[in-house]
Amino acid sequence: MDYRLEIDGTPATIPGGTGVLLLHPSTGETDRIDTDFLKTDTDHFLVVSTRTTAREVRQKLEYYDVDEERAEILDTLSIERGYSRRKTDTVHYVAAPDDVDGIVEHIDGFLENHDGKLRLSFDSVTELAYYAGDDDALEAVDRILELLANHDAVGLFHLSEEPHDRSVVDDFRSRFDGVIDLNEDGNVEADF
Repeated sequence: MDYRLEIDGTPATIPGGTGVLLLHPSTGETDRIDTDFLKTDTDHFLVVSTRTTAREVRQKLEYYDVDEERAEILDTLSIERGYSRRKTDTVHYVAAPDDVDGIVEHIDGFLENHDGKLRLSFDSVTELAYYAGDDDALEAVDRILELLANHDAVGLFHLSEEPHDRSVVDDFRSRFDGVIDLNEDGNVEADF
């Protein structure tokens, strides 16, 4: 199954099972790319949020006119910040921001329980590495990419280049079928 992409500079379609790395210098322009990824050619999508709370994810989806009926959110951050957590049918939480197993298990459950064209946004791998360490974040990415391949789904993984050593960025980059490099000026270079 192919999925349409409507992100400037990227291929028109990508096959199911594709993981895409979004490399960016700051988070300023990432919302636009993320929401363009989520709202195109999608039956259901999951946002794994390690950078913002579920409330902030909902605000982003609403601002960019993404169909929230198709959305599920996994908030890993609210517990760390001490915010109240109201679990609903579409908003879920893990025990801690470094709960890699809990995150991967939730993604697996989402993919198992939904049909059609499924997308995942992981925002952000940088934050996961901050809480869980680079090695655990790399292992989590490997496990999630395997799940995407098994379920013919696609995923967009955010990674900020600034906090990581070049070798760590290269380790992440090598795991993905496609890389979107978002420049400071908002321009995109894609390598697929």
